[in-house]
Amino acid sequence: MKHLVDIDIPEKLKTILNELGYKTLYPPQEEAVKQGLLEGKNLLVTTPTASGKTLIAMLATAKTVFDRNAKVVYLLPLRALASEKFNEFRIFENLTKKDGSKVRVMISTSDYDSPSDNLKNGDIIILTNEKMDSVIRHGAEWVDDVGLFVADEVHLIGDKERGPTLEMMLTKVRMMQKDAQLLALSATVTNADDIASWLGCELIDVNWRPTELIEGVYDYGSVKLQDGNVINIENTGRGVPIDLAIDSIANGGQVLIFAETRKRAVSLAAKAAEIVKKLLNDEEKKIVEENSKEILDTDDTELTATLGELVKNGVAFHHAGLNPASRQIVEDAFRNGIIKVLTATPTLAAGVNLPARRVVISSLTRYDYEYGASMPISVLEYKQLCGRAGRPKYDTYGEAIIVAPNANAEEIFEHYVYGRPEPVRSKLVDDRAVRVHLLSTIASLPGIKKEEIDALFSNTLLAKQYRKSTISTRVDSALDYLELEEMVKRRGERFVASEFGKRTSLLYIDPTTAVEFRRAVLGAKKGAKHTLGFLHLITDCADFYPKLQLRSKDVDEVMMLIDEYKDELFFELNEYDCSRSLLALYAWTQEYTEKKIMETFGVEPGDMYRIVETSDWLLYSCYEIAKLLKREDLLQEIYILRQRVKYGIKEELMPIISLEGVGRVRARALYNAGFKAIKSIRDAQVEKLASVQKIGNALAKKIKEQLKKVP
Repeated sequence: MKHLVDIDIPEKLKTILNELGYKTLYPPQEEAVKQGLLEGKNLLVTTPTASGKTLIAMLATAKTVFDRNAKVVYLLPLRALASEKFNEFRIFENLTKKDGSKVRVMISTSDYDSPSDNLKNGDIIILTNEKMDSVIRHGAEWVDDVGLFVADEVHLIGDKERGPTLEMMLTKVRMMQKDAQLLALSATVTNADDIASWLGCELIDVNWRPTELIEGVYDYGSVKLQDGNVINIENTGRGVPIDLAIDSIANGGQVLIFAETRKRAVSLAAKAAEIVKKLLNDEEKKIVEENSKEILDTDDTELTATLGELVKNGVAFHHAGLNPASRQIVEDAFRNGIIKVLTATPTLAAGVNLPARRVVISSLTRYDYEYGASMPISVLEYKQLCGRAGRPKYDTYGEAIIVAPNANAEEIFEHYVYGRPEPVRSKLVDDRAVRVHLLSTIASLPGIKKEEIDALFSNTLLAKQYRKSTISTRVDSALDYLELEEMVKRRGERFVASEFGKRTSLLYIDPTTAVEFRRAVLGAKKGAKHTLGFLHLITDCADFYPKLQLRSKDVDEVMMLIDEYKDELFFELNEYDCSRSLLALYAWTQEYTEKKIMETFGVEPGDMYRIVETSDWLLYSCYEIAKLLKREDLLQEIYILRQRVKYGIKEELMPIISLEGVGRVRARALYNAGFKAIKSIRDAQVEKLASVQKIGNALAKKIKEQLKKVP
C-alpha cells in the first residue's frame, strides 16, 4: 500500500493530513494516483461510501493550486454537504502558494441572482450544483481560471429533482473548459462505464471500503447474514427495529434506524428511549441533559419539545420537519457518540455523513408523491442507506439489516442484498427541465443557432440514452413555448433572449413561474392591496417548495380567507387552488408563533423555515419582474411583503424590525409598550426600554448605541 509521504504534494500539507489520520493510501486512492490523478487526467471514481473519495479530491486540489496555479471548484448537491466539505478543505488555508499568498477557501450555496464576483478571490471554491449553474448563467469570468472541477455524488444525475441541473451544468463545463481536469465522484452504479464515457473520464471502479460491510435480513427472531452467520435477537417487546438497536448498543455500537415517514421516525425513537436511557453512563447523562436544553431553546413547538425529551435518554429522531438548529445539535451529538440511537427518514442518507455500526432499514417502501402511494425503494437507494454502516474511526465492520415484511426474507436477499444498483438514467428528458435549461443557454449568449442548440444537447447524457427524435421533439416544443411567451425571439438564423427571458434565467426561476408573475403584475389594479394575491401567486407556482396539500379540516379556513380578502386576489380562486403552505405563510405574516402554526396547520418548524426561505426568493423575483415591466406602483408593496415574510410580522412592525438584536417577538413587545417608531425608541431612557419584556438592560443599551448612528 502506497504511503502519503511518497506523494508529490507540499510537505506542510502532508504533515496536516498525517495529523488528521491520513498515512497510507486506500486502494481507490492508490488506483486514482496510478491512473493519472496528479497528472491532470479526467477520472470518474466509483466506490462505496467512506472509502476515501475526499482525500482523492484533496490530492488533485493540491496539484492544481500549488503546481498549476489554477483554481479548484468543488461541486456538491446539497448545502449541508457543501458546508461539511468547506470545513474539511479549510486545512488548505494553513498553506502558502508559490507567490507567497495564503490559499483562500470560499463557499457559496445561494443568492442565484448574483454573478458572485467575490469568488474570483478564491483558490478553492465550494459550490452547490445550482450555484455553479447560476455562475455560468451570469458569465462569471473567473471560471476561465479553473483548473480542476470536482463533481461529487455524480450518481444523482438520476435524481428527478436535482439531476437535470447537474447534467446540464457538467455538459456546459466540459464544453467550455476543455483544458480543465474533471474529477467525478460517485456511489457504485451499474452503468458507471456509460457515465465515464459521457464525461470523457477514465473509470476507476473499486468495490472497497475501510470497514467491512455485512448485510443481513431479520426474519422470525434472528438475523441471517450474507456470510451465512445467524444472530439471535432478544425480544424487548418494543418492536423489531428497537430489538436490533439494543442488541448493537449492548456491544458498544451506535444505531441508525431508517423509517419510511417522519411520524414513524418519531415513534421508533420514543419506543427506544426508556431502554437506551439505562445504558448511559453518568458523563453521557450530563451531556444529553445539556443537549436537551439547547434543543428546547430553539423553538416552542411540540415537535421540538418531544425531541428535547427524547435526547435526554440518548435517542433522537432526524427529519426535514426539525428546525436547522435542532438538526445540527442532534448531528453533532450522534457524531460524538452521545446519541446511541438515531431514527431518520431516508433523506438523511443523502444529506449528511452520520455513520453508525448498525443500520436498520425498518421499511423498504417510502411514500412517492408523484404516484400518490407507497413505493418500494430502489436497490441504489438501499445501497446508499447501507453506506452509513460502519464508523471508520471506531469499527472494523458495519452491519446493514433489513426488517423483512411478511416473511419475505429470501426474495429480499435476492433483490436487495445480492442485487445490483439500477443504472443511472438521465432525467433531462422532463419537459420542464428542457424548458429551463434551454432558456438559460440562450440567455447566456448574444445569439445561438438551432444547430448549436442541438450540438449542446447532443453532448448530454440524455443524448447517449435516448433517441435523437425524443430530444428534438422536446427541444422544439420548449422553443415554441419560449417564443410564444416572448422570452426568446428569432433574429435571422439565431435565437436571442428578450429582456424578460434574460431576467427570468438570471432569477433562476422556471419560465412558467415568470409567465404567471408577469400575468399577475400586468393585471394588478393600481391603488389596490394585493397581499393575499402575492402570497397565493408564489405558493402556487412551479418553483415553490414545500407545497403542502390541504387537509379536509383546512378547507373552511381557506374559504374564509378567500372570502375576506377576495379583493386582494389577482385571479378568481376556489379553495382547491390553495395549499396548506399558503395558510401557514399567511399565518406567519400575522405573527402566529411556530407552535401555533404547527398546532393549527400541522406544519413543522423545518418546513416553515423552507416555506419562508423559498417565499423570500420568489417575492424578490416578483419584485424584479414588476420593475422590469415598469410597475413602480407595486414595488413598495412587494418590498414590504417580502420583509413581512422574512421576519414573520404585521406591517406595523416594519419601522422597528431593522434594529439589530430585535426579532419578531421583541419588535412586538416594543410596539405593544408604545414604542411604535424609531424616534420614540431613540428618545426613550435606557431604563424605560430595558423594562420592556424580553429586552433587558444589555439589549436596551445596544439599541440606543445603534440609534446614535441613525440621523
